[in-house]
Amino acid sequence: MAKTAASKREREKAVVSLMIALYCKKQHHTHSELCPDCAALRDYACQRSDKCPFMETKTFCSNCKIHCYKPEMREKIRAVMRFSGPRMIFHHPVMAVRHVIETKKEKKKLEEAV
Repeated sequence: MAKTAASKREREKAVVSLMIALYCKKQHHTHSELCPDCAALRDYACQRSDKCPFMETKTFCSNCKIHCYKPEMREKIRAVMRFSGPRMIFHHPVMAVRHVIETKKEKKKLEEAV
């Protein structure tokens, strides 16, 4: 089943939102809501995903060769990914495994294209 750009955008936003929530809870000791900095990062990441012209041809932003995040936001999202990525397996195992599999497929497809 082919995935539409809209469904890919929603999945991307869901993954990023969960990762930011996990990061905020563990790093900033929040419980139910995100701190203002993490909420701003989540909103920024979702806006970038909504405007991405490459959504049809990529799996996740982490696989994209075009970096549309401002440098300071890119560093913040990378910190979230480094922290939350390994922890997702314990908090959202199905989503984490699906993300790893799809990322590997996408990287393989990109390597074959070169």
